Amino acid sequence: MYVSDLALTDFRSYREVVISLEPGVTALVGPNGQGKTNLVESIAYLATFSSHRVAGDAALVRAGADRAIVQAKVQRGGRPSLLELEIVAGRANRARLNRSPTRPRELLGHLRTVLFAPEDLALVKGDPDGRRRFCDDLLTLLGPRMASVRSDYERVVKQRNALLKTAASARRAGSEGDIRTLDVWDAKAAASGAQLLAGRVRMLRDLRPHVQAAYEQVSSGQSLAELSYRASVSTDEDPISEDDLTRPELVEEKLLEAMARLRPREIERGVSLVGPHRDDVELILGGLPAKGYASHGESWSFALALRLASYELLKGEGSWDGDGEPVLILDDVFAELDSRRRERLAELVAPAEQVLITAAVGEDVPGALSGVRLDVADGKVTRADRA
Repeated sequence: MYVSDLALTDFRSYREVVISLEPGVTALVGPNGQGKTNLVESIAYLATFSSHRVAGDAALVRAGADRAIVQAKVQRGGRPSLLELEIVAGRANRARLNRSPTRPRELLGHLRTVLFAPEDLALVKGDPDGRRRFCDDLLTLLGPRMASVRSDYERVVKQRNALLKTAASARRAGSEGDIRTLDVWDAKAAASGAQLLAGRVRMLRDLRPHVQAAYEQVSSGQSLAELSYRASVSTDEDPISEDDLTRPELVEEKLLEAMARLRPREIERGVSLVGPHRDDVELILGGLPAKGYASHGESWSFALALRLASYELLKGEGSWDGDGEPVLILDDVFAELDSRRRERLAELVAPAEQVLITAAVGEDVPGALSGVRLDVADGKVTRADRA
């Protein structure tokens, strides 16, 4: 799988740009602030409808414009597909597949990407929301239907929280508040939440051996890297095994029980206290939590291992549908790494069908990743000598 053509209209800093890409390595080189990351961000966004830089879509639309358009021609198994997404700030996006209008989620699965970026360090050192997002983005790439499950759950939790906040305000004002519909929202949250949670745990099971192998490759086998899913529905008083967490029907039952038990506290605080949105993935290194114990270099190795493992899971027999090696994107990541990790990462990703790299200077691109060089400056992209 590779992207052969990319066209942007009013996306980020670009009023309009059209570029052609090739299989193999392409380095996008130019000073900071010239739009290199905007190009690769648009490709990654088409794959997951998620940006590695911002949580919402509004920032993707160029200032002064009311919409942005991303078009990409994807070559997959000798079959080209033309993907087009119209991003409208504050409204539902619109999509076209091979020039025919379609639902945006129908684009999912036609392009797969794995993106490395400096922000990846937050997967190890940051808050749980980044690790949850990592899981859900990978789930979407593995099985596009999970995009609707994820969206449904987020919508239901938002509605449920609004009802809980209204009830909390009423209680503080001396009224009981109207919570008659809370049972309905409990059922909806439990149903979609169980699907999402079970999908995450199943995916992490498949990912775990790849993470261990990738960490050993990146760090020369210094420690054992492990993953553990921490479900808010599983408590010390009522623990749920990992096997049971892969069973949506059981998880749904446990979620409903937990919501009933926690209802007084949820109404008091005005927020949903149990479910996938409260879960975490614990990253363990040498038997200790990586967050707080791992060194800076070890944290980088773990972050790289998560991305390399994602690539391995997607590209071949480890993938749930076994179709489509992902496009690898390395966004200004080499400048963040020491020389040993830089060279090791370069060796590991070089065989990929397509590798897109952004770098401030050509010298940041390791020799193992020589290929096409595109210079990016003043909103223009020009072909240069080979990187």
